[in-house]
Amino acid sequence: MEDPFGHHISYLRVSITDRCNERCRYCMPDEEQQWFDRAEVLTYEEMLRVIQVGTRLGIRKVRITGGEPLTRPGAVDFCAQVAALPGIRDVGISTNGTLLTKPLADGRTTAEALVQGGVRTANLSLDSLDRASYFSTTRRDLLPKLLAGIDAAQDAGFGSIKFNCVLIRHQTERELMNLIMFAREKGALIRFIELMPVSTAEVLREDSFLACGQAKKLIERETGPLIPRPDYKTNGPASYYQIPGTDQLIGFIGAMTNFHFCETCNKLRLTCDGKLRPCLGSYLEFDLREVLRSGCSDDELADFFLHVVARKPKEHDFRGSYQPGRRMIAIGG
Repeated sequence: MEDPFGHHISYLRVSITDRCNERCRYCMPDEEQQWFDRAEVLTYEEMLRVIQVGTRLGIRKVRITGGEPLTRPGAVDFCAQVAALPGIRDVGISTNGTLLTKPLADGRTTAEALVQGGVRTANLSLDSLDRASYFSTTRRDLLPKLLAGIDAAQDAGFGSIKFNCVLIRHQTERELMNLIMFAREKGALIRFIELMPVSTAEVLREDSFLACGQAKKLIERETGPLIPRPDYKTNGPASYYQIPGTDQLIGFIGAMTNFHFCETCNKLRLTCDGKLRPCLGSYLEFDLREVLRSGCSDDELADFFLHVVARKPKEHDFRGSYQPGRRMIAIGG
């Protein structure tokens, strides 16, 4: 699939739930979160059908997201079913990591079962290594469970483990080097991500927003000039740099300050309530659930995909006066 601006679409992010065991302040409100009713959420069978049709059109990578995907019963088995679909070459999961040590009925950890089911990569949220700061950001005292989950992911043998750290002013600055050293110790790739006005526009206030460029300068005070690595690519929009004197790479995901951010976009998003979104930073979303439940054929589903790809914008709308339409937790990470 190719959109009008030359983006080749091969990557589908699938949110399987809007529920989460944390309450990150940049993702959802403090109180009165409105969860989807069960009937509003796609069944696993419906999601698998959508992905299978997507493979006919060139979808090769799927990332399972939430909410926190591992809060939904059956998530591990679903991931294995996705990995087994013909045409799918890469399945990953984005998780806060706190449930990776959870034992299954057969004695395996959740992390082990995911890897054995074919999940190749794990992206773990790691905004802080300080327990008080972690609690302030997530409103849950779960840092020890995350750290145990990181160890479980290593032991399970994921092909790639990435740490995603959201840049938060007055918090991340003092932890940058500790986070980088921790990633080096764990053999993980760390990426620093700018806040985006997905759930609330207030995250862009001066007392909250920390730009990638500012974080990079702070790191370089300790390391010397970072070495650009434009040759190193992952499936996302991160720009990578090598730390001098080491082979460690770090990434920056700057949706707000990188004006080339959208040029290589290759993804669509399927929300757990069945909306197909061509762009995270756009109000555009299309009701796939209604089409699915109306008795459509696979060819009609494929036409729906192509219609959405044809509406994919050239770039996101976050740099304008963007006002969030719904919370990040309802869209998918």
